[in-house]
Amino acid sequence: MSTQRILIADGNISRGRRVAAALTLAGHACRVAAHGAAGLEVALSDRPNVIVAQGDLPLVDARKLAEILRANPRTRCVRFLFLVADDAGSRRIALGDVGDANVDADAGIETIAEAVEELLARQARIERLEARADTNHDFEGSLRELPPAELLHMLHVRNATGRLTLTPKLEDGTSPSGSIVLVHGEIHSAATGLVHAEKALFRMLDWRCGEFHFEQTLIEGTAEIRTATRTALAEGLRQIDEWNRLAPKLPPLGSPVTLRVKRDELPKTVHPLTQEVLALLEEVDRVGDVVDQCSQPDYQVLRTLYTLAERDIIEFGRAHIIPVQPTGHALFNEAQCRRLKGFAAPNGAREPSAESVKLLVAAASSSVAKQFGALLAKVPGVELSSLFDRGGVGPNDLELIARIDVDGDFGIDLIHLPKAECHQPLWSFASHRALGTIFLLDAEVSTSAAGLAPIGSTLASRRAARTFHVVMLAPGERLSPDELRDNLSLIEDASLFLLPLEPGKDPSSLLRSLFARIVP
Repeated sequence: MSTQRILIADGNISRGRRVAAALTLAGHACRVAAHGAAGLEVALSDRPNVIVAQGDLPLVDARKLAEILRANPRTRCVRFLFLVADDAGSRRIALGDVGDANVDADAGIETIAEAVEELLARQARIERLEARADTNHDFEGSLRELPPAELLHMLHVRNATGRLTLTPKLEDGTSPSGSIVLVHGEIHSAATGLVHAEKALFRMLDWRCGEFHFEQTLIEGTAEIRTATRTALAEGLRQIDEWNRLAPKLPPLGSPVTLRVKRDELPKTVHPLTQEVLALLEEVDRVGDVVDQCSQPDYQVLRTLYTLAERDIIEFGRAHIIPVQPTGHALFNEAQCRRLKGFAAPNGAREPSAESVKLLVAAASSSVAKQFGALLAKVPGVELSSLFDRGGVGPNDLELIARIDVDGDFGIDLIHLPKAECHQPLWSFASHRALGTIFLLDAEVSTSAAGLAPIGSTLASRRAARTFHVVMLAPGERLSPDELRDNLSLIEDASLFLLPLEPGKDPSSLLRSLFARIVP
């Protein structure tokens, strides 16, 4: 029996018992409470490692329950998994702290159980780090092992005083450094390059690959960050989430930017941030320079620039993109190779635990599967399975269809996902720890997508499932305006990719942008 104790506080007692049964089978000790008052009593008498809490828990709701337990030194480290319902059809409202997680209240029991296991694994990584910190005042590790936000949350809970130095490895190949100073668990200051305070902190929260080092040392001077650590981390993560969600609409950092109106035609009364941005445009003419020199966090500056462009006050030019230095790989640059290997590394380990990571492929028809296979076959480092020699894949085949070599001994295995509904139990199981699922469609997007809709619905219920819709276009084929209009949601979500099969076109260049989106 596991030493991990799980409390399920759920007004939906039937669901609570089913979650408890699933976690008990996994070896955990579980207790169920039907409302928040009972959950509070259980948590204080027998401290759990994780609390699965219904968002609108009766008597004492989940947010209040978390606040009470956070204020108690004995239970302040308890992790929460909140079951959050849609708010009148709008985006779900996230609850909890940096170390907590949110799952859709309508998610399946398996998804909820997996989320609990992820929280327990995350807590185990923190405990290993804390053990190292107890035996050695200075400690270090990998940002894959613990992202900056969770690392800062751990130091906050430990009431630590010292300097955290981060050395990331960014996608463009650069490796800047940054430092965050804490005093008694509260963030005191932050700096990276010429950027300071919250702006620097929020930028560093998005560094997920690289190394960190914490040194316990005496800190002097006036604090430049006065926001409470929990509040600052929550706001930084919110801005990163919004940035990622709106990335296709925000201007690239390399874009030129100029005023479209005369200075004397600008509004007289504007928001202070807007005023600062407009003033900077007198000195610089590139988005990245405006972002760097503005005092406010990066996302807020980009949103301001986007709003000004919408109002025709400024305009963006074509970004000058510096090409990534080639690594000899047909599909991936060096940073992407590192991220793929990091995805396959268990519990933040520095090396992958397996020789490959899987990517699922669901095909609307055998013909589009053959077209995709023929395209892959022309890319160096891709090896097709003998399945194609036997006539291609069918609706009942769950087999390896290709392997893409990434870095010598490590690669991506492309697994064909059968679309016959008798295989529905396999869909969710096969997607566990997969990079995502590619849905191969033909030019009749609506019809071919409908045939794969059951798979899409099943995967959509899984936490953090990633799907990519790829349209195979034969020579001369184009998507009709009706197809584009009917599938506008896929276009807006940036999950629709067009692969025109043009004779003489380098297949690597066609696939490179697709895999750039797939790489985590």
